Amino acid sequence: MFKNRIGILAEKKPGESRIALPPRFIKTINNNADYHLTVEPSDTRSFTNDEFIEHNIIIDSIPEDANVILAVKEIPIQRIEADKTYMYFSHTIKGQDYNMNMLQHVLDVKATLIDYEVIRDAQGRRLVFFGRYAGIAGMINSLWTYGKKLQIDGINNPFLKIKQARDYRDFDEAIVSLKSLKAEIHSFANKQNAPLIIGIAGYGNVSKGAQEVLDLLDPQVITPAKLLTNKKPGLYKVVFKEQDSVQTIEEAASFELQDYYENPEKYKPAFSQYLPYISVLVNCIYWTAKYPRLIYKKDIDKLFKQKNIGLKTIGDISCDIVGGIEITTKATISNDPIYTYNPETGQAEDGLTQNGIAMMTVDNLPAELPREASMGFGEKLLPLMESLFTCDFSNDFNSLVLTPELKCAVIAHKGKLTPEFSYLTSYLENK
Repeated sequence: MFKNRIGILAEKKPGESRIALPPRFIKTINNNADYHLTVEPSDTRSFTNDEFIEHNIIIDSIPEDANVILAVKEIPIQRIEADKTYMYFSHTIKGQDYNMNMLQHVLDVKATLIDYEVIRDAQGRRLVFFGRYAGIAGMINSLWTYGKKLQIDGINNPFLKIKQARDYRDFDEAIVSLKSLKAEIHSFANKQNAPLIIGIAGYGNVSKGAQEVLDLLDPQVITPAKLLTNKKPGLYKVVFKEQDSVQTIEEAASFELQDYYENPEKYKPAFSQYLPYISVLVNCIYWTAKYPRLIYKKDIDKLFKQKNIGLKTIGDISCDIVGGIEITTKATISNDPIYTYNPETGQAEDGLTQNGIAMMTVDNLPAELPREASMGFGEKLLPLMESLFTCDFSNDFNSLVLTPELKCAVIAHKGKLTPEFSYLTSYLENK
């Protein structure tokens, strides 16, 4: 059987301490077959070097002959070498401008790129993801941000007792903490002049993680339609789907989900009608430029001009820069997670200020729960590893022996974009 030599890189992005395959899963791989697998040492990884050594896993510099390299986030260009295969989140499939140079380098050196984001089953469902933990950390951080924003606006509140996700020992500790605050938060919400609405846009894996956290506070569940008429104080959860955020341009037409996916030009944005009623919005949607935005800058500016500013905080977990939420102008890091969008100036201001909306836009949220996120990710990745480790990538793309789930995730092979991703040529040319 053909066998590749495998390397797992140490992450270099600040604040990133995850790994695609934690020690337990590498041990399973090594027990089932004698692979040559080396893990690059790291002082910042959430699993210590000793934890790998305890499982007889080689901790050393990646050998020159390692030809399949795994990481989590983008690999620095200087580490992408000729004729090797790389698997990581490349953040290129939307034509992201900031990663086109990296993709061009992959092509120039005739490397192969496999992206976790597009590993899918026959129904098109993602198989390997950190989404649940992005949602968990994102909701914790959004509630934490909301407490800070209320405080700077002069309102003492129990949300101040919530910590940033990274400051909990683990999710179990966060669960205990949030449950202990439930009664106090409900008392606070019931004393307000209006409902305290936590809105969640989207209903996929990220949204499910976010809802998992919010449900610890036992909010009342309300529909988007009911949101517009409900006046009773209390803590509420509302989940928005596509049909809530757009409407057909043709008045006589009705919303059809598949038609919206295929013909978004037939629809216009409609989410702004809900903004006056939402206290915290947590954005979990998948968005590309062909779809209407969820929130436009003009929507926020209108709220402030009308003094209708119940919306205090946006936790943009999706974090598409100037994307689904137009006032998401930058990604933040865990050490400095919040900025304020000031409608009076149209600018993002560092930290928290009174004049605007607190924006929590950390773009690698699962890294705030690194061990649990890595374990969840590795469990999903493990079944695909034999196919990856035994594939002879020197063959032409059509001859690669990979599971269908992995083959559809090959973005580039031997210096050429694969047919599924040939559309990225236009983005590379524009760059």
